[in-house]
This record gives sequence, structure tokens and C-alpha cells, in this order.
Amino acid sequence: MADGSFAVLMLIAGLTDMTFNHCGTETGCLGKTEATPRLSLALGEVMERNAIEEDEIYFRYDLGHKRGPFGNAFGVSVSENGATWVGFGTTYKVDLGNTPIYTELHSMPGLYFDNGGFDLGGPIAFRSGIEIGYEAPSGWRMALSYDHRSNAGIYEDNPGIELMQFRISMPTR
Repeated sequence: MADGSFAVLMLIAGLTDMTFNHCGTETGCLGKTEATPRLSLALGEVMERNAIEEDEIYFRYDLGHKRGPFGNAFGVSVSENGATWVGFGTTYKVDLGNTPIYTELHSMPGLYFDNGGFDLGGPIAFRSGIEIGYEAPSGWRMALSYDHRSNAGIYEDNPGIELMQFRISMPTR
């Protein structure tokens, strides 16, 4: 079972990358640079933990810029039982050498509405995870994604859920 480990891993890897590859450059440590904006659709399933297994659809839009090595994204997901999550956060992508294989970590705080579905303990929920995929020369991506969502212990009850998803994303320009 996951917890906030992906968020911590993203922070450590991203800050290390920023220190060695961005600080001291013309744009600086968190300088704004262009990135490919993209729209993603992921279909997956909430895996059994304390939650009932159910399908979920997840849309994400990655903005067309980065700050140092970090990107930003908006996301919204809806489960088959109506549970809804909406959030905004940070992404960090690492290419595997000169291959089309990549991995991306993300951490996104947001609002969660159980709508009679699984109760995450309160309305503030954090989504973090890892995506491993293939990026075609056209910029389209296909990936497997593993996400963890919980309230990070800010409420008395913190059950958390995990999701496995298949994600397709396309550049929007």
C-alpha cells in the first residue's frame, strides 16, 4: 500500500534535478520555461484496501510551462459510485536516456466529494502517484499509472485508496 511516498520521492528527485540542472542557468532554479501542454484521459480501478473496488475515469490537463523541472496540472476524477476529486498540483518527468520510455511523478492537493461513495475522512484529499509510459514521436503518450489518495492524516480517520489506471495523453499544440 502506498502513502505519501511518491510525493516525497518527487520532491527529492525534483530538487536534486533543480540543483544540478536549473540553478545557475539563465532562467534560474525555478525559471519559467515552455512545456508541451497535454490532455490526459485515464481509466482505472480503485484497488481493494478499505475501499470497495470500483471503476474511475480521470481527466488531467498539464499546463504549457514548467518552473525549473516541475510542471503543473489540473485534474478531475469521478468513480462509478459518484465520488469526485478535483485538484491542482505538481508533476516531475524523467526520460529514460534516449529512449521513448519515461516515468512521471505527481502530487496534487484537492477537494474530494464522496457523494455517497467511499469516505476519505474529509473533503481535503491529496493525490500522488507514478506513471510509467511510452511517448511516441508525435507526442502522444500511453502509460500505466498507480495513484494513492488520502487526507494525509489531517483528519482523525485517514483510510486512503489506491488506483491502477491506463492513461493516454495527447499534446494540445
